[in-house]
Amino acid sequence: MEEKILNFIKKVVDEAKANGVVVGLSGGIDSSTTAFLCVKALGKDRVLGLIMPERDTKKEDIEHAKKVAEMLGIKYIVADITDVLKAFGAGGYVPTKEFDKIADGNLKARVRMCILYYYANKYNLLVAGTANKSEIYVGYGTKYGDLGCDFMPIAHLFKTEVRELAKKLGVPKEIIEKPPSAGLWEGQTDEEELGVSYEMLDKILKLYEEGKDVEEIAKELKISKEIVERVFNLIKKNEHKRRLPAKIEE
Repeated sequence: MEEKILNFIKKVVDEAKANGVVVGLSGGIDSSTTAFLCVKALGKDRVLGLIMPERDTKKEDIEHAKKVAEMLGIKYIVADITDVLKAFGAGGYVPTKEFDKIADGNLKARVRMCILYYYANKYNLLVAGTANKSEIYVGYGTKYGDLGCDFMPIAHLFKTEVRELAKKLGVPKEIIEKPPSAGLWEGQTDEEELGVSYEMLDKILKLYEEGKDVEEIAKELKISKEIVERVFNLIKKNEHKRRLPAKIEE
């Protein structure tokens, strides 16, 4: 699988006649794994890392992002987005507005996408997406935010598979083992928001791909139907994120 991904990255970059790729480094397992893969495929001189914290970003995440960039020997840029969020009048960043998890959380991801494309355009790079298959299925990503990219090296891998690949590649243990978070608001964790662990989510999704229904999956995994129904509802609700914008068919 690793070899397949490396060949894919080389092919995409070569076909685009790009100088390399830019990766948004969050300090999490997905972006770290993506960066490791890109460096292995293209070499450290063709990969640029962007660390885009804001006022409430955990120091640990910034340190982990820098650690990955320095381990790989890639050039990296730290671009704080706090002032951009203030310019938008984002809740929580101006005194008169409360933070809105959906609107203001997604704004962070979209601002980061704009910065990634700024540097991609400036240096003739492709934007490497960092989403995995589990997140794409349940819509755990921002439309035209972290889902806005030129190619997705790990989008065919479930989260649990990304963890295994990360171990093989040598991603730092503290990054692999820390609770996954999109970092869109203080105290957020993926699994708490999803209401299910990634281990169980991946088991449900694999059975969903086999065409099994809610009752069959609940029985096989010995879990409540409510948990499976929640996952099925997320898949349906977020289908629009996996499609091109709707248009009238001629």
